[in-house]
Amino acid sequence: MGELLIRGDNPLSGEVKIGGRKNSAVAVLPAVLLAEGTSRLENIPAIRDVATYSRIISTLGADVGELRGGVLKIDASRLNPDVPPLELVKQIRASYYLVGALLGRFGYARVGLPGGCEIGQRPIDQHLKGFKSLGAEVSLEHGEVIAEADKLVGSHIYLDVASVGATINIMMAAVLAEGTTIIENCAREPHIVDVASCLNSMGARVVGAGTDTIKIHGVEKLKPGEHAIIPDEIEAATYAIASAATGGDVTLQNVVPKHLESVIAKLREAGIEIEDNGDWIRVISRDRPQAVRVKTLPYPGFPTDAMPPMMVLLSVAEGTSVVSEGVYESRFNHVDELQRMGTDIEVQGRTAVIEGVENLYGSSVKASNLRAGAALVIAGLVAQGETEVGDIEHVDRGYEFLPEKIRAMGGDVRRRQQSEETAAEEGEECARVVNLGQMQSAHGNG
Repeated sequence: MGELLIRGDNPLSGEVKIGGRKNSAVAVLPAVLLAEGTSRLENIPAIRDVATYSRIISTLGADVGELRGGVLKIDASRLNPDVPPLELVKQIRASYYLVGALLGRFGYARVGLPGGCEIGQRPIDQHLKGFKSLGAEVSLEHGEVIAEADKLVGSHIYLDVASVGATINIMMAAVLAEGTTIIENCAREPHIVDVASCLNSMGARVVGAGTDTIKIHGVEKLKPGEHAIIPDEIEAATYAIASAATGGDVTLQNVVPKHLESVIAKLREAGIEIEDNGDWIRVISRDRPQAVRVKTLPYPGFPTDAMPPMMVLLSVAEGTSVVSEGVYESRFNHVDELQRMGTDIEVQGRTAVIEGVENLYGSSVKASNLRAGAALVIAGLVAQGETEVGDIEHVDRGYEFLPEKIRAMGGDVRRRQQSEETAAEEGEECARVVNLGQMQSAHGNG
């Protein structure tokens, strides 16, 4: 179990480069399994979930190269539809994409039920409904999804819930189906568009991704492709909120501002100054933030993954804020830990009422999931004194080089009980991040 030690009450400043989108990466990795041969992926983040997924698909015969500079090569020539190890599948929610990928390529998939963050019920009934509509026989046995079909045939599918996972999973299964598949009431998140772009680079015919209706014209075969995934707007939102909460001045390089519109709007409403220049934004906090009302919604609404960090900002804002969770029913399991640090938050069902306080105080806290951990890190940066954030492996699932990036912005963050060799490596990485930011600034791009 890892731990971060944070000394706070220090405004962040400088530049940070945003990495590739986590939710794109864990969907694109299984997507490229639909084609024999070697695909080349760029802007892949160096995070725990990517490492776990790479191990999973390696057990199925894929040859996964070493992640170097964001580039990952995957040769799926010898892929087979074996059952992936349950101990790995349970570590990551997105393991369910293997069902769509293996069913599409082999007509058979047997995959254990997924794991991931405990933030409420996330059923896969819409995934199974889609596979059945394509002609597959689907069953749940002993904690495994079993799907098989002699032939997949395009169909008209209406999702009862605009599920991101179901939209992507059905899309992957349908690209090699016979005929045309129409999916209605689709989710619209940016990484759905990203996965569709990846599939199209491999010869698929997917149109309409990013709208509520997607059409997939089935093709006989896909070829290996090359694809660069989009920047991670949740990582960007996290550092933007960290800058605002600490009274900082941070420029975020390599972002798509459109994907951050709802977050930027709420930060501006709270009195934070935002400069936008196409592929970077600058977040400046000159005064104490002001209280706002936030309700999380599916894209393009305010993202549920940015809500825990936003609650930290509102905890030190002037006035009373109200946060309503419109996506998951168990999103406030980080509040008890924030209260250890002096926040004044009252949870009533899916709503939290936050009375802003002037200061937070360092404490010993534990991350219960990925975004809760990010919130606690921000709280540590804001707080007076030292904060210990335990179970930090949750944060490592979705944020690459987090301590290094924060130190490059002037934050005081380190891992506990690191060896001298590890400390030296982290120091070198911190310098690399700083130098990269300086080079990007000199060339005017991210």
